[in-house]
Amino acid sequence: QVQVVESGGGSVQAGGSLRISCAVSGYFYNLCMGWFRQAPGKEREGVATIYTSGASTFYADSVKGRFTISQDSAKSTVYLQMSSLNPEDTAMYYCAARLIGGYCPLSPGSYSRWGQGTQVTVSS
Repeated sequence: QVQVVESGGGSVQAGGSLRISCAVSGYFYNLCMGWFRQAPGKEREGVATIYTSGASTFYADSVKGRFTISQDSAKSTVYLQMSSLNPEDTAMYYCAARLIGGYCPLSPGSYSRWGQGTQVTVSS
């Protein structure tokens, strides 16, 4: 049974950087892992995904060039390095697993194992 737990959120000023982590238990091979976010009053949206057995990645246009998703297979952990943050990045960030690997979409509905989320707040 795959479970995920996020950590590392916090507050940062605009232009700053933050790294959040997602610890995966159960198994780590042939998974799609994704980072998603949801701001108040908005729908949950995909930010970045990674295929754990191939390390291919996908990014939302809004974060390309600023965010980097990566993994440490030895630690069964997925990271989201966020740079050049702006107030529009403020949201609850969720990690999720899709138990079918290969193509890893950004659509939240494609993921079945979700963490509780970690808050990221960017002040201007």
